[in-house]
Amino acid sequence: MENRCEHCIIRQLNALKTLDKKTLKTISDSKQTKTLKKGEAIFKEGELLNGVFCVRNGVSKLSKLSTDGKNQIVKLATKGEVLGQRSVISHETTNLSAVALDDMEVCFIPKNHFEDNINTNPEFTKQLLLHMAKDLKSADNLIVNISNKTVKHRIAEAIIYLYTNFGLDNDGYISIVLSRADIADVVGTATEACIRTLSSLKKENLISLKGKQIKIENIKGLETIVNGF
Repeated sequence: MENRCEHCIIRQLNALKTLDKKTLKTISDSKQTKTLKKGEAIFKEGELLNGVFCVRNGVSKLSKLSTDGKNQIVKLATKGEVLGQRSVISHETTNLSAVALDDMEVCFIPKNHFEDNINTNPEFTKQLLLHMAKDLKSADNLIVNISNKTVKHRIAEAIIYLYTNFGLDNDGYISIVLSRADIADVVGTATEACIRTLSSLKKENLISLKGKQIKIENIKGLETIVNGF
């Protein structure tokens, strides 16, 4: 029953919350629920989408491939995020790739449902615009961070972001586990520089490391780096 859109609490996290029960039932009758394994692509950059993906469970990375072949992660998408909506609305190929960082469950919603509600439901359209405005703000901040902040600053900021948004496991480590390459792609640096910086933060007793896992030992110290003191 909870897989039905009209009963799903996940929709409260996105623009689908504005739709009435009849519309949600219609969407639910045509959507497809998909399970993805870690490392699987939800969609790839340059793909033409026939619908959007609503994240029920799991985390994905949205990344852009640069001209020199390096990926820049622009966002980590979690439960409730709707992926691919900008491409569907603009009728353009995707500007980003979306890849599962852990096992995921997503619902694929055919694009006609989005287009129909954009044309008939002003509140739905408003929520979509607010979501895209938030994404644009994040992209602006990312550009400024890469241009003006040191690698150490950006990695300290990323660690606090991961802690704030994903919490801790039972052993006190940040719940989401990213490879060193993924962390480097999040902050816009080389993997080697990321490894050196994490080792430096460990030596300063700000974090501890176990494999790919990160534990914050001194959050005030990380915040001091982020605030530039």
